[in-house]
Amino acid sequence: MSTSQNLSSAAAAYERQSWFNYRTIWRWHFYAGLLCIPFIIWLSVTGSIYLFKPQIERFLDRPYDSLSITGQRATAEAQVNAALAAVPGSSLHYYELPRTPESATRVIVGRDADEFRVYVHPQTLQVLKVVNEDSRPMKVIFRLHGELLMGDRGSMLVELAASWAIVMVLTGLYLWWPRQSEKLTGVIFVRMRQGKRIFWRDLHAVTGVWVSAFALFLLLTGLPWAKSWGGYLKKARTLNGAATLQQDWTTGRSSEIAERVAMNQGNMAGMEGMSMEHADHMGHMMLLPPRPDSYAPIDKMIATVASLGLAYPVLISPPTHPGGDWTAKSDAQNRPLRENLTLDPKSGAILKREGFRQRGLVDRIIGIGVAAHEGQLFGLFNQLLGLFTAIGLVLLSTSAVVLWWRRRAVGVLGAPVQVRKPRFSWGLVVLATAFGLYLPMLGASLVIVLLVERFVLRKIPATRIWLGLSAT
Repeated sequence: MSTSQNLSSAAAAYERQSWFNYRTIWRWHFYAGLLCIPFIIWLSVTGSIYLFKPQIERFLDRPYDSLSITGQRATAEAQVNAALAAVPGSSLHYYELPRTPESATRVIVGRDADEFRVYVHPQTLQVLKVVNEDSRPMKVIFRLHGELLMGDRGSMLVELAASWAIVMVLTGLYLWWPRQSEKLTGVIFVRMRQGKRIFWRDLHAVTGVWVSAFALFLLLTGLPWAKSWGGYLKKARTLNGAATLQQDWTTGRSSEIAERVAMNQGNMAGMEGMSMEHADHMGHMMLLPPRPDSYAPIDKMIATVASLGLAYPVLISPPTHPGGDWTAKSDAQNRPLRENLTLDPKSGAILKREGFRQRGLVDRIIGIGVAAHEGQLFGLFNQLLGLFTAIGLVLLSTSAVVLWWRRRAVGVLGAPVQVRKPRFSWGLVVLATAFGLYLPMLGASLVIVLLVERFVLRKIPATRIWLGLSAT
């Protein structure tokens, strides 16, 4: 997408009648960038903010982490009931262990497709704040980053852009790979005194060389959240039996909402089951409110879990069916630190404890990748490395736009013109098929692009000239 109008002598050696010639790769690089650049900038900016989620959320929650608590604390059951009363018609999803002795209790409750975070004073039971989880600043950034606030359609659009961004990075590496090892100028450092044209070209190339590997990692590790690829991954998890374990990431907005609704229905069923034994049986299900002591066992669960030192945040959940077990988990962003517990509803004893090492191979690989993607795998340096990559991608994108704007000719898009028609290549077919299978959105869109170009765009002279296509 961003080289000089004339091919260099080294590049000319690669100009042969095949799909792997320099100019053809250049064209695919150009079109991939044309599609991806707006998304790359958007994802870089929103992703940079999300990298610092822990610090931002601690800053925003400062008023609720420095309370004056002098007397005896209320029971956890009473705190839960206060939170439920603040959101009428809700059911308990999670009780979050307080971060510090001075912290307000966070109780996450659900109603229909919504979740609410209720901040409760642990002594007075005063409700300090009620906020819809989808309205929390970092949740908004997460949805802006992953789905453009458009739900599953936005998730699929981001996935499509990410797939083509992978093509953009790989073709860029091919174009700028040094053909002569002794000439590293313009490859690993920018030439500052050879004019604007050389400066912008070097800035684009050198930035690409430094950040491409990190960019590919971020693009690939972001795919599990995507609606299409994430569903694809669910099927792959069956290969090693991982599908028998619930995955701890959602795939698209509909998956998240379905999970919330299922928790509401399950929790209500569990609580109703505890009350139905005292109800008149009328031959049909009666919707009864939970008894006042429905969540009484939670204090036993907290006594067990609090002493384990699990990574923050630690969430405790009620049974989802009558007579079921309580559960607790560490929901840390550094996923290798996560643990899941099954607790006895009568004694609070641990019935089962599953750590990260007990999860399936696919889940462990995804978990490590996701933790690194979010900047939480190895502390502040992970965050700074992600920020470095995001800044590099913005530089890469803006320098590409400048290069295109400076080299474009009047009346045409500016894509590299095809010198000759490339011949059929089985190597390309195998490569494209492999990428299409791994990235289904890329494969489908690639077929559509090729068909439209071959049977529509090349048939229209004005369009063919504007796009720089050869005649059929």
